[in-house]
Amino acid sequence: MAADTGIETRASGEAEATLPCREKPRERAYRRFTHHLLAAQIRPGQFVTQRELVTLTGLPLGAIRELIPRLEADGLLETVPQRGMQIASVDLKLIRNAFQLRLIIERGAVAHFTDTAPLGVIESFIESHRTVLRLARDRITPELLEQAQSIDWRLHDTIVDSLDNELVSSVYRVNSIKIRLIRLQYVLLTPQLLSPAMREHLTMLAAMKRRDPARAVRALERHLTHARSRVMGVST
Repeated sequence: MAADTGIETRASGEAEATLPCREKPRERAYRRFTHHLLAAQIRPGQFVTQRELVTLTGLPLGAIRELIPRLEADGLLETVPQRGMQIASVDLKLIRNAFQLRLIIERGAVAHFTDTAPLGVIESFIESHRTVLRLARDRITPELLEQAQSIDWRLHDTIVDSLDNELVSSVYRVNSIKIRLIRLQYVLLTPQLLSPAMREHLTMLAAMKRRDPARAVRALERHLTHARSRVMGVST
């Protein structure tokens, strides 16, 4: 579930105002592409042309031509002979690979975060999760689901960023885009799953507060295994 992860999630005008004025065109193109992808304005498996990407991003053809190799390298776009460029499809292979990579990265990050995170940060996450659970007892609205999704992603992003490793964070961000694509096709958080997902997080956070990395990692593994199993069950 996501917050500010380097992927544009705010309205375009607001986001533009907060970005450095010297942002490189290829970086702007990548940011705008992922924003439209995660906003479902282009869909997994869809074929697109360079001109369509120009229209979509509002950027010149040169920036789009620089963007395409990066999208291909990140596995977000594939050039299909005789047919053109295709947005990555959400299939069983992508689901398995994305969740496996996420687990590999987050295992080490959770152990490190448990040992090093300020107690105040951990307690703040605990309180935000408890607030969602309190609100959920009254009524689970679409707004509450979005709030819970945001808290979930913010926790995971914060854990990974605690490693202070730009290479790991970069790989994780690209994989997060794929996880979000999976979420667009197979909803990972429903009213029925909100409370169990929040409680799984609280189990992990409780272990973190006790500075017990082994227990925190086990809680993470259960949480991600449950998320993957739900998707696999829907997609098969």
